[in-house]
Amino acid sequence: MKSFDTIVVGGGFAGIAAARELYKSKQSFLVLEARDRLGGRVHSSKVLNGADIELGGQWIGPGQDLMYQLVEEFGIETYRTYDTGKAVLDLNQRIKTYSGLIPKVDPLSLYYIDRTIKRLDKFAATINLDAPWSHPKAHDWDSMTLESFLQKYVRTKKALKIMRAGMETVMACSTAEISLLHVLFYIKSGKDINTLLSIENGAQQDRIKGGMQSIIESMAKPFMDKIHFENPVRHIEQHDDGCIVHTPSGTFLARKVVVAIPPVLAGRIRFSPSLPIAKRQLFQKIPMGIVVKCYAFFDRPFWREKGFSGEVVTDENCPYQTIFDNGSPHAPYGVIMGFSLAQRASELMKFSKEERKQKMIEWLERYFGAEARNVMHYEDKCWADEEYSQGCYVGYFPPGVWTHYKDEIRKPSGHIHWAGAETATIWNGYIEGAVRSGIRAAQEILSTDG
Repeated sequence: MKSFDTIVVGGGFAGIAAARELYKSKQSFLVLEARDRLGGRVHSSKVLNGADIELGGQWIGPGQDLMYQLVEEFGIETYRTYDTGKAVLDLNQRIKTYSGLIPKVDPLSLYYIDRTIKRLDKFAATINLDAPWSHPKAHDWDSMTLESFLQKYVRTKKALKIMRAGMETVMACSTAEISLLHVLFYIKSGKDINTLLSIENGAQQDRIKGGMQSIIESMAKPFMDKIHFENPVRHIEQHDDGCIVHTPSGTFLARKVVVAIPPVLAGRIRFSPSLPIAKRQLFQKIPMGIVVKCYAFFDRPFWREKGFSGEVVTDENCPYQTIFDNGSPHAPYGVIMGFSLAQRASELMKFSKEERKQKMIEWLERYFGAEARNVMHYEDKCWADEEYSQGCYVGYFPPGVWTHYKDEIRKPSGHIHWAGAETATIWNGYIEGAVRSGIRAAQEILSTDG
């Protein structure tokens, strides 16, 4: 059995960020990755004749300082997400166009949308990101779902539908499934709702030339020989002086272990002796969001010629909560991407891929005209079908989790340290948060080692 200072479980952004810190500190380490590639819930791929497609995480925006530092360090180009022209609102089977972040509806509905966003931002600003459970109203907020909150404060059906579509796009789960306290924490973690929803000056502002995966491959390049692919960790034994890590292809020794995978996957690893009961229960109580990214490729972005930005917000009649122009200025073709999330994603995946393609064509024709029939290529990705993801974007907290388990999600368990976007306090659920969590876990180990 080979011995290392640290073994990192998971080759996503969190695991590679941890490994990079260990590499800089001249620690001996090994990264064990279950897939045959790096990236985790980031997956840049090619279709057609080399056309880029981002099947997973793809955006960065202002405030995500570590991601921009990495882009600069590796000389990687970024470009702005296309955001010029009219957006579309499809509500109650009626189509309207608008500009700006908030769709234009009747004045009363606009009032409730604006008031509700401001109230959520106001409450979120009072959250201690290191200890959300410490807020005086934590138990009240953690006993409520986001849906309960919206039902209380949003008094028109139109406003309620728009708020649901927006928040489901941000959280990738139903508003009836998630704790209000967790939503407030998540909002504060990413600054505010406008930042999370916006393209310009928001979390969707910039994209990576060559794909998001080019960043993680650049991060890992100096130590690729220390990454073992197709090596899922099945069992971790913990002893007084370190850990024994078992995979189907081998057994490894380490003084420390960083587990940098989602809680739902960490719960599938056997630990000897068992982890504390609170940690084990927590893994069972953090489900993953459900996301299907649906892509339609065209010979050109014809909707731009008609003055459309490609953005669409829809109600529950449509399979997609939101639609974006996902094209690149470096390619001649046009790309539209639809986000199907939560319950809508579950319903969409009941159909075959060919049926899903036809549905997308029908809806795009409704919004942008008959040219939408001329699809060159269709592709989609359901992250809930990924064995080593089980969902996307991130694990979310249902009611009661924050106030019962507190900081258990990132509290070390003996020689085992925990990373991943779910453990981040800043940009929780985003690639930026994953990188921060990996650095934090590595620094815990390095500080323990003196």
